[in-house]
Amino acid sequence: MPLNPTNDPMNRREFVRKSAVTGAAVAVAGAVGSGTAEASTGPHGHAPGKAPRTWSFSVLGTTDLHSHVFDWDYYTDAAYADSKGNSVGVARVATLVKQQREAKGEDRVLLVDAGDIIQGTSLAYYFARVDPITGAHGRKGPEHPMAVAMNHMRYDAAALGNHEFNYGIDVLRRFEKQCRFPLLGANALDAKTLRPAFAPYTVKKIRVPGAPDIKVGILGLTNPGIALWDKDNVSGRMVFPGLVEQAKKYVPRLRALGCDVVFLTDHSGLDGSTSYGDALPYVENASNLVAEQVPGIDAILVGHTHVEVPSYTVKNAETGEDVLLSEPYCWGYRLSVFDFELELRHGQWKVTGKTARTLDPKGVDEDPEIKRLLRADHDLVVKYVNTPVGTCTADLSAAESCWKDVPIMDFIHEVQTSTVAAGLSAADAALPLISVAAPFSRTADIPAGDVTIRDIAGLYIYDNTLYGKKLTGAQLRDYLEYAAKYYHQVPAGTAVDTATLTNANGFWDYMYDTAAGVSYDIDIAQPEGSRIRNLTHNGAPVADDQVFVVAVNNYRANGGSGYPHIAGADIAYSSTNEIRQLMIDYVTAKGALNPADFAVGNWKLTQAGTAVF
Repeated sequence: MPLNPTNDPMNRREFVRKSAVTGAAVAVAGAVGSGTAEASTGPHGHAPGKAPRTWSFSVLGTTDLHSHVFDWDYYTDAAYADSKGNSVGVARVATLVKQQREAKGEDRVLLVDAGDIIQGTSLAYYFARVDPITGAHGRKGPEHPMAVAMNHMRYDAAALGNHEFNYGIDVLRRFEKQCRFPLLGANALDAKTLRPAFAPYTVKKIRVPGAPDIKVGILGLTNPGIALWDKDNVSGRMVFPGLVEQAKKYVPRLRALGCDVVFLTDHSGLDGSTSYGDALPYVENASNLVAEQVPGIDAILVGHTHVEVPSYTVKNAETGEDVLLSEPYCWGYRLSVFDFELELRHGQWKVTGKTARTLDPKGVDEDPEIKRLLRADHDLVVKYVNTPVGTCTADLSAAESCWKDVPIMDFIHEVQTSTVAAGLSAADAALPLISVAAPFSRTADIPAGDVTIRDIAGLYIYDNTLYGKKLTGAQLRDYLEYAAKYYHQVPAGTAVDTATLTNANGFWDYMYDTAAGVSYDIDIAQPEGSRIRNLTHNGAPVADDQVFVVAVNNYRANGGSGYPHIAGADIAYSSTNEIRQLMIDYVTAKGALNPADFAVGNWKLTQAGTAVF
């Protein structure tokens, strides 16, 4: 599966020159499913009386926007800032899109997204739960800010991301109705009929004066992992077969419809990896496999993995043709630009050249119309997240949470265990109860003094709900061994550098679970699979057949990150309440957050038995 980097972007002059014409009316139009529709746009001149033989157009792409509208961080209550100087938000991206349309012609630019639109910020949570777009108490709900922004930007299509399902299908369907562009998901099927639950594709027409229209088929594919990660929301209602399998079905259909260009938007990475092991028979990050195994594809907008890949090519195994791929990072960090050149041969358009690159919106102004349309919504959310819910007696920082047992993580464990304990049956309440949770953000900090909603949201950034599942002592050891592969092996006598200690095996912070309720050491001098030492409960060694109730989030409980045993374990408790909200409720009820009430040092890193920190 060769992956070859390419980097040959066309500048504006070359783009226009290779079009071979300048002038006359051109139209871009779209339709969902197998039909087509047309819409006129502004003039674009060409030589009078002479039909063009070549033409050029572009597809612009975003992905993993996660409801970042403005260049703002709701968790810090300040303009977004990171070590690389990135900016976030579609408001800046909208300015880049406008510049591209002005440079190339409104009629020669399509705009597509690769999914994960309606979850990820406090703005997203507010319009899903606090003032939901589905309405509440007999009142019609508001428009989702992302629908407002993307409609203004005139998106042509968007693929479904896995996080589109986090708030349930009803919220997703309402968002879909608010969008003036189709949400595509060729592998999101109705569980009963196995027919597409969303439009699988759309066809756009680019009208060329004096020549046939250029037909662009856009196929959308989402992530099979939805069946695991959002099992509670989709089980019995939708199923999610593989990307390769569905692309093999729909790419030939688009070609049969006369599409001159077939463009895919995939909420799936391009390295062939899978985070959930063999829990599903379909690959999570399959865009490279789609390119290699499905003939007839010209280019793919890639998403899901939050990386920047300006331009890659994959050679199709059957045809030998190069498929062009690009992934524009996430959150509006970048905009992918696909430039296509075509030539009219025997009455049919053929792609003769294609390049891809990414543009950085940093430094451009935010779109003034988006600012006008959504400033009030933004201000409302800022006010909401700054609402005090209690106080804290000491500063709680997550800066060292990835290698030390710190009190801020014990806060999460305390909320999870106390909530599950209150909901267990009498029989299960007799079992020992433990909690597992991951350090989602190393920058999280709950200050001494007033505690606001944003302080807690900055610590628990995902909209996970809570489960209690049963594991044996042997299974618990396997679970913790799996977590311990997060650390690189550091032999005894070798200095430990926290800058290089973590994230071994592509195991990211959100995948690494620590446990409370049992005590254990992680010996990083040992090879993977042999690191958990001195595993005890109430001072006694944990027996292999001992049964525990484990408080765990729904993502992990349903197989997220591929942890052993947990997905198939018996359920002792489940709730539809978000863990973040449970944490807010805990502080509200207590009035004061005091680490003395919950902080317990129960795990540590060692090297050959000697504590590291």
